[in-house]
Amino acid sequence: MGVSFDLFDTLVTADYPADPAAAVATELAERDVSVPDDWADAYTEVHVDAPDGAEVPLPAHVSRALASRGVTVRGNAARRAVVAAFDPAVETRPGARAAIDAARDRGHAVALCSNCSVPELVGRTLVRSALSRDDFDSIVTSVGCGWRKPAPEIFEQTAAQLGVSTTDLVHVGDDPRTDGGLASVGGTALLLADECMTDGNTPAEGRSDDPGDTHVLESLTELPNTLDALGSLAEADELGSGGDRLR
Repeated sequence: MGVSFDLFDTLVTADYPADPAAAVATELAERDVSVPDDWADAYTEVHVDAPDGAEVPLPAHVSRALASRGVTVRGNAARRAVVAAFDPAVETRPGARAAIDAARDRGHAVALCSNCSVPELVGRTLVRSALSRDDFDSIVTSVGCGWRKPAPEIFEQTAAQLGVSTTDLVHVGDDPRTDGGLASVGGTALLLADECMTDGNTPAEGRSDDPGDTHVLESLTELPNTLDALGSLAEADELGSGGDRLR
């Protein structure tokens, strides 16, 4: 079994800009890029015709938004502005370290599976937290793999990098709309109740037509016992399958 963790609002909290468009505009101006008067509108418009579920890197979006207003950006100014605009203070959430250790102590491969359209942000976030890249066997980000949760592709890539099937992947996250997508490809999504009850989200036990499962954790401290229970179920399934094969 493999275990993956969402990063933002699951393992850490990060202080995002209150107004991303304004923050990006400030950094563009610092790099002598002319910012259109209607930048707030341009920033929110769709400029890249991407497939459903695909990630659009924010620097690409910003470059296209500027181009739509006749502004040409030279070199990597858009990328540097975006990276600088999203430079958050980070706090590690209680129980994060123990949750990762619990998965490792039970012999599970561990991955980070995060939606993030800003290059370098996941790495910088880890550096500023009590966690590190070495805590994970694999790090899969939407900006890196090209797909955002709940798209099946990001979960499939995460599972592949851990050497397991999606049905043997357990993902711990906070958002039913994104992290809960693993259930659609047969895996088990564990959602933190304190987060998925906010912003109008409802921690459902999964859709009836999903091949996988969705469960709610009151906090990360419940993860060890939940992993033990899932491991016991997996062993029981293997014994049952073995019996079928012997008959």
